[in-house]
Formats: sequence, C-alpha cells, structure tokens
Amino acid sequence: MANVGQPGHSPSAVQGVAGARAVAIAPSILAADFLRLGEQVSDALAAGVRRIHIDIMDGRFVPNISMGGLVVEALRPLAESHGAVLEVHLMIVDPDRYLADFHRAGARAMTVHVEACPHLHRTVQRIRALDAQPGVGLNPATPIGLLDEILPEIDVALIMSVNPGFGGQKFIASSIDKVARLRRTLVQRGLDRVDIEVDGGVSADNIGALAEAGMTIAVAGSTVFNAKASVADSVNLLRSSCAASGFATR
Repeated sequence: MANVGQPGHSPSAVQGVAGARAVAIAPSILAADFLRLGEQVSDALAAGVRRIHIDIMDGRFVPNISMGGLVVEALRPLAESHGAVLEVHLMIVDPDRYLADFHRAGARAMTVHVEACPHLHRTVQRIRALDAQPGVGLNPATPIGLLDEILPEIDVALIMSVNPGFGGQKFIASSIDKVARLRRTLVQRGLDRVDIEVDGGVSADNIGALAEAGMTIAVAGSTVFNAKASVADSVNLLRSSCAASGFATR
C-alpha cells in the first residue's frame, strides 16, 4: 500500500461521477455474526469492499467492551489477499499504549478520538511513524473546531453520527450539516485531500445526502451485516443509493 504513511496521499484523491469524490464503503464488523465473521468479511471483500472497520471499545471511553488485536490479526490474511485496509477505530482511553500492538496485528489505518487524547499531535505522529493512516474522531456533541490544529496532519476525520458504544442506533440527522461544515473548512484550507468518514446509522436512506455534504468513507454496520439480505446485496444497495445521488463508490 504505497504512500499510505505520507501526507497528501489520501483515498479522497479518487474521483467519482462527474468529478465528485468517490465514497468508500467500510463495513463495521461490530454488527457481523461472530460465528461467521471470516465468512462475512470474505463476502464483503468479494463484493469489492476494500476497507474493513473494526471498533475497539474498552468499557471506559464508551460503555461497552468489544474486541482487540486478536480479531485484527485473524482478519489480516483475508484483508491482505484482497489488498484491503483494516481500520481500527480506537474508542479507548490512552490509545498510545496499543498503537504498535494493533499495527503488528495488521491495522493499516488507526483512528483515535480527540476527547481521549490529551497530546493528540504526538499520538497522530506515532500513528504516522508506524506507516499507518492517522485518523481523528469526534463524538456527536464535539465541535469540529477542535480539529483545527490537527487537520493538516491527518488522513481521515471521523464524524460520529451516533453516540459511540453500541451498534444499531438511530442516525443523528444534524451530522449531515456537520460533515458539510467540515468539508467547507477543508476546501478553504487547501486540505480537501482529507477523507471525511461518517460512523453510525449510515444507510441507503442517508448515504447520498452524506456524500453530497462531503463524506468520502461510509462506515456501515447493520446496514451491511443483517438477516434481511446478503452482504453483497447490502453493499450493492449502498452503492446504488450513492449512484442515484451522482456519486461513485470504491
């Protein structure tokens, strides 16, 4: 994965329909059937997905405990066989303690939260030094202004569109405006290369509006992994909804 550790080489450089930014679909395995985790991730990769989102929760930063490095390590061969990125979303306190461990396990993108990192610039530098894509996330009530000083240093800005900790929550509609305001800021500052990722309640009903606002990575959990449709059909539904709004997917 060439140049992933260098500023200016973000996936947002990929252009979609009519010059618009293409949207990456990033299935969140928090919603997967863990009895069939490998099978379901394989299905997503076979459907063309090239980014797998892994929520790491510690029961302290968020009121839930999810998974750790062993899951990342188990999925690594699948991801590498398809040229896909394993992205860990570190909803934990003191994430610096675990960055090297997650990188060794196979994570090639790491997102931390501004609310959990007292020395955020140092944390982002450590992620960059591991040749991984640095990302910084914001909870729903956290203003985007808190990203002002770190935006030039990151590849991904993640907007939580639900309160973090649990899957299957209702999408917070004001997140669309938050994405639009962040995209305007990035364009004004010449940082349009930075991806905007949205996590929480993303569905076929809102993915088009989010793409229009400036989202470039759509995290989708129960929208992809559910009992109503196959993984491939669910991914294709998201793609179709993006295409209907004039946006390609990747």
